[in-house]
Amino acid sequence: MKAFPVGELKTKFSNILELVQNGEEVEILYGKNKKPVAKIVPLYTKKSGKRNLGILKGKSKITFAKNFKMTEDELLNLK
Repeated sequence: MKAFPVGELKTKFSNILELVQNGEEVEILYGKNKKPVAKIVPLYTKKSGKRNLGILKGKSKITFAKNFKMTEDELLNLK
């Protein structure tokens, strides 16, 4: 995780937003002691294709067909 003081954040804001868009978290430092006061995190995280099965790890395997899709109604019900 990268950290930037407020002054540097102001001057490099566009560059910092690019970091956040690429999945990086950024801390904002404030004051003479440059203490962390806030964090900018991506709104959406990129998910890898694999999920951890928890206690079933190594005991089971789950796969989805490539043509597995949700209907429009199912997608609307998620929101």
